[in-house]
Amino acid sequence: MEEIKIPEYFICPISLQIMKDPVTVLTGITYDRESIEQWFSTTHDMSCPVTKQALPRDNGLTPNHTLRRLIQQWCKENATNGVGLIPIPKLTLNKICVSGLVQDLGVSHLQANALKKLEALALDNAQRNRRSMGEAGVTKAMVLFIVRCYKEGAQRSVLEALRILHHVWSVADDHEVKLIVNGSNDFLESLTWVLGCDPEMDNHAILMKSEAILVMKMAMEVITASQLERLNLEFFKNIVMVSKEKISQEALKSALHVLIEACPWGRNRMTMVESGAIFQLIELALARPERHITELIFNLLANLCGCADGRAQLLKHAGGIALVSKRILRVSPATDDRAVHILSLIAMFSATHEVLLEMLLVGAVSKLCMVMQADCTAHLKKKVKGILRLHSNVWNNSPCIAVYLETRPR
Repeated sequence: MEEIKIPEYFICPISLQIMKDPVTVLTGITYDRESIEQWFSTTHDMSCPVTKQALPRDNGLTPNHTLRRLIQQWCKENATNGVGLIPIPKLTLNKICVSGLVQDLGVSHLQANALKKLEALALDNAQRNRRSMGEAGVTKAMVLFIVRCYKEGAQRSVLEALRILHHVWSVADDHEVKLIVNGSNDFLESLTWVLGCDPEMDNHAILMKSEAILVMKMAMEVITASQLERLNLEFFKNIVMVSKEKISQEALKSALHVLIEACPWGRNRMTMVESGAIFQLIELALARPERHITELIFNLLANLCGCADGRAQLLKHAGGIALVSKRILRVSPATDDRAVHILSLIAMFSATHEVLLEMLLVGAVSKLCMVMQADCTAHLKKKVKGILRLHSNVWNNSPCIAVYLETRPR
């Protein structure tokens, strides 16, 4: 087959591929839209890649319709030679159009249609659409809309607003939204309200909860320390309920991340324990979830066992100690570290005679001895050695302890 010569002006200067959606910058150079937008998102000086001339931050990209038609015609003519057709690009979204939709949210009879259009745009993977939406204030508008729905007790359209917010909100860049979220507890209370919707869930309620916990995870990354300290029992009960309802793997991970974000404050740990978190985490771990979820669960259990009530709840569960010991050396080094830490806390602060006997009976002591023989970190072995020495007088009749005591360095 004769080699096909591609006209040079069909080739993007950045990707060196045939342009699918040619656009021209202010310097007169034409690029493929995806390539030049990627360039603008990574460069710091906003310059034209070919001429090196500086471009304004809000540089407009002018579609080169004539060139696009020429490329499409050439592709059709060479289709029999294996050249693929170039799809017609989607219409680009501009800031003025989005601003109009945001304004329509304040008009009752236009609200539903505006949300529907904004949702379709947010779910479109085109990064430029989401950027235009962010610049037009969509993120702020969705936060305020959700808060208004909460105050009016109206869940209608909340799902659409949550979906839009989830896809458009960039927590790292949207300073104005951070101010709104940090300014009062209204937004967190709104999300808590959504998560507490009817437990006899229909599909709509399930989807609402799923989106709400994803947005909650994003919010937890920007709220202030004072807000974190004021989280209440209802908040934690609703988060724990999400993990119990098994909405989705993504929702479960987000719920666990939210709880972890709140753990540094002792008051929160005690409230989590009161909300039933310990029992739920144990039940989740017993179901043998994927490795990352198990690591998150053990991270939380280790934090919650730092308080007396947390250890008491873990010991109260019939499978608590057995679960912790069985996961050692079976999941990951991170899980090993957290599981041994839990057993260390129990050995130091909650080691009644009954608890020590249970540790022996369910194999926790044997597993600790196995860690001493395994290829684990020196830090972990040191912690295990401390547990075994602490209660060797109770466990000295165990065969594994006898071997450990005989083989350990004098």
